[in-house]
Amino acid sequence: MDTAMTTHEASSSSSFKSKLWNYDVFLSFRGVDTRNGFTGHLHAALTDRGYKVYFDEDDLERGEEIKEELFWAIEEAKISIIVFSKSYADSSWCLDELVKIMECRYKLGRHVLPIFYHVDPSHVRKQNGDLAQAFQKLEEVIREEKDDELRRAKQERVKQWRKALTEAANLSGQHLQDNGHEAKLIREIVGKIIPEWLPSANKLKVPKHLVGIYSRIQGIINHLSSGGSNVLKVGICGMGGLGKTTVAKAIYNQIHHMFKFKSFLADVSNTTSKHGLVYLQQTLVSDILKEKSQISSVDGGVCLIKQKFHHRRVLVIIDNIDEVEQLNAIAGNHDWFGLESIIIITTRDKHLLHQVGVDKIYRLREMNDEEALELFSWHAFRNSWPNEGYLELSRKIVSYCGGLPLALEVLGSFLTKRSIVEWESQLEKLKRTPEGKIIQPLRIRFEGIDDTENAIFLDMSCFFIGCDDDYVAKILDGRNSHTIRISIVQDSPLHWSS
Repeated sequence: MDTAMTTHEASSSSSFKSKLWNYDVFLSFRGVDTRNGFTGHLHAALTDRGYKVYFDEDDLERGEEIKEELFWAIEEAKISIIVFSKSYADSSWCLDELVKIMECRYKLGRHVLPIFYHVDPSHVRKQNGDLAQAFQKLEEVIREEKDDELRRAKQERVKQWRKALTEAANLSGQHLQDNGHEAKLIREIVGKIIPEWLPSANKLKVPKHLVGIYSRIQGIINHLSSGGSNVLKVGICGMGGLGKTTVAKAIYNQIHHMFKFKSFLADVSNTTSKHGLVYLQQTLVSDILKEKSQISSVDGGVCLIKQKFHHRRVLVIIDNIDEVEQLNAIAGNHDWFGLESIIIITTRDKHLLHQVGVDKIYRLREMNDEEALELFSWHAFRNSWPNEGYLELSRKIVSYCGGLPLALEVLGSFLTKRSIVEWESQLEKLKRTPEGKIIQPLRIRFEGIDDTENAIFLDMSCFFIGCDDDYVAKILDGRNSHTIRISIVQDSPLHWSS
């Protein structure tokens, strides 16, 4: 029976340890002082932002020895926040945590943020003032110890505590005094300090090689930051394979930390065709509120979204819409969301963005020759420049791809580690039959326009390059009945790729 218990305990310990890997933040605090106040509110604010936080929920009387699981959690946390309160030093448990935290700072390069909660930082540094009584008691206990070995062990332990307190108090931290604004301090910690230390936390996965992406999104981000208190709706349009989703993710990764409430709705067109608009609405509500909501109809979902979000500042990115109904179900009007909210929409259809009333439209352009060659090289050679002997072939492949990231990635990956003979053969093949992995995502270019519009496209491509719209309409049809069709062709992805 003893063996079974030991095995169970070992299994439980291993299981518990596995749950403690990779915390964003470890909170060290004196529970009786701040658990139900400042630290509790800080914990809630951090988790609301999506950070994974270790917060000891154990209100039971602690023993002398700190639990080993806490040491694991401290080691695996990227940041430790220490809330120094007036009775922090009364707890040997807290002081042992502190020693471990400072050890991880030096050995593992972890970030440490001390917060002096109604405590003078100099008292922590010198162990006087509010901390003096706690250490006086410790010294008395040591003097009364009869066993020499135990006395020396206790003296060494107190020495480590004092050293850790001094070192922590010398770090740059936050001092909350008696008349301090707790909510303001928490906002600064969660909205500014932690994002600077954890820039990758909660980021969306993007391709490894983001060639030219940041130069493309900077103008959009500048526009978003100048929006004032208004709700901003921004559209990003472009043909399939041009990188709209990657651009949207890169924007999200740059600004998401400024929002408590946020959602990235990926491939809305595909999601809606598979699961319907109600599912889309449920996903949005779940992302932002972190709770499931029962929505029985699209109209009911619209009412719920308005009710829940009209007073909340949100970031919503709606990726790849192809029908007005999709946006009307989740972000129909500006007033559905609180002030300073940002709604970003990506689509292949520029005209659709006009229909849904966006404030600004960004048309995503193809990569220039330099960017295209670099992106292709990363996928073909695992380097930013072609290998010796492959430069001219690479330029020809890149020219074929026309600055389209999807094509560059597909062909680059296909040609990696292949001989020059194989490259030449593939290039000849591409001239006859384009690569299937490229054609499939771009098929939308040839869908959605009727025979008349297709004929207009061919005429414009062959005979009217650079001509005025009215002139083209007049030549094609004296009654101008083709004017709207010309507009459709101009706004279509087919036209952009020509």
